[in-house]
Amino acid sequence: MSQDNLFSALRAAFPKDMSAVAVETDDGLCYSWQDLDRASAMVANLLSSLDLPLGSRVAVQVEKSVEAMLLYLATLRAGHVFLPLNTAYQSAEIAYFIGNAEPAVVVCSGANFGWVSKIAFKAGTQHVFSLNDDRTGSLLERAAQHSDQHQTAPRQADDLAAILYTSGTTGRSKGAMLTHGNLLSNARMLKDYWAWTQTGGPQGRGDVLIHALPIFHVHGLFVAIHGALINGSKMIWMAKFDPKRAIAHMQNASVFMGVPTLYVRMLAEPSLNPAAVRCMRLFIAGSAPLLIETFKLWQQRTGHTILERYGMSETAMLTSNPCSPDPRYAQQSERRGGTVGFPLPGVSLRVRGDDQQNLPVGDIGGIEVKGPNVFKGYWRMPEKTAEEFTTDGFFKTGDVGKVDERGYVTIVGRSKDLIISGGYNVYPAEIEGYINEMEAVLESAVVGVQHPDFGEVGVALVIGQPGTTVDAQAVLAELKSKLANFKIPKRCFVVAQLPRNTMGKVQKNLLREQYKNLFLA
Repeated sequence: MSQDNLFSALRAAFPKDMSAVAVETDDGLCYSWQDLDRASAMVANLLSSLDLPLGSRVAVQVEKSVEAMLLYLATLRAGHVFLPLNTAYQSAEIAYFIGNAEPAVVVCSGANFGWVSKIAFKAGTQHVFSLNDDRTGSLLERAAQHSDQHQTAPRQADDLAAILYTSGTTGRSKGAMLTHGNLLSNARMLKDYWAWTQTGGPQGRGDVLIHALPIFHVHGLFVAIHGALINGSKMIWMAKFDPKRAIAHMQNASVFMGVPTLYVRMLAEPSLNPAAVRCMRLFIAGSAPLLIETFKLWQQRTGHTILERYGMSETAMLTSNPCSPDPRYAQQSERRGGTVGFPLPGVSLRVRGDDQQNLPVGDIGGIEVKGPNVFKGYWRMPEKTAEEFTTDGFFKTGDVGKVDERGYVTIVGRSKDLIISGGYNVYPAEIEGYINEMEAVLESAVVGVQHPDFGEVGVALVIGQPGTTVDAQAVLAELKSKLANFKIPKRCFVVAQLPRNTMGKVQKNLLREQYKNLFLA
């Protein structure tokens, strides 16, 4: 086996008892570790039979299934580059990704095969397969004809393992190139930092993960799947998230990873109580900011403190609240709501001002990072790559934040969300924090729009708590008692919901577009 190939490291962690259950699905199907090994070998052999150059791209837009995970493992195993695509993408987006990445293989759901294959063949892709979430499709039919033994392709740590297209809220999406070394270093470090165990879980077993996330994204594909596989841990596989079923699964599991929306939905279930989570060891949240209200309510309802962490498509995980006290930060290292914890071991993180100087503790600025997990660059964008790295090798994340005197990192927002009003910097996340603390408010978003006098001003969009009425003018009045006047949004609107992407992040670009002419009559 090629030891630098990420698949080799994951495969080496499989338990000695290969007949044990590795994945159990919602509909009662069980896959053993032997099944994962044999099935991924057959798909890898299919890919190898196509005589593709090592490092060819395999673009995949399919519904979540264990077979889709096996395709990912097979792609690594065969020495190719996995390119997961959000299932919500439509034809124009798919045409861009296929045209940009030039994949040798495209795999899509059977329902989309007609239009996806046309785009792929037109772009020069030679091989298009279908894969459905009910274990059907031409990919599996063809793979079934191949051997269930496969010699893992040699790969170096610096070779590409995956390309993840960033969401592209400004301009065209960029393909972040992640190497075998990037992903393996992150998986190994999180295994230790989050104290994954092979003994002492529910009923004396090791950790068991409830996998409730999509697998076209860092969180579900890399953090969750790698976390379970590199520990030889069983996964309870939810094809679609259902809060009642997720809570029911907790009696047989110990680790849950979710976006904040999933926690909010579980909090709405009466069945969520300390008894329901008695076997659970760890709840992890990420991909979008966790409201402090959700953090506190979860503590009250379950007795558990959610661990919030921070990562990006370009870097996998960068920071984390501690699973247990972090010796680097003495005994003062509890999980703190509203923060994303400490830089992970091996990650260097600094906060810089507009003058490219490091800022003192507590000051807000641009977050820059360096470490073995940081990506190789953007696919076929050398100028953009050069622009996003400093001369001493730090990646400019585009996130704005601060580090406090105890070492905790707090994300204040994205640099593109920054509002410059009358020459003053206004950080939406700071204002949202104050609005969200108001009794009648469930959630808020603040965006900047053009203004003839101030250049830009803030507009606040507020969702009220169920059964309450929010007074927009009262929200602004309360803010005026707490914040400098230049930070106060010029308008406030009460709305029923906020636009979100599939990972639960509020799409502020859509809000800016919606309200862009508000002051430009």
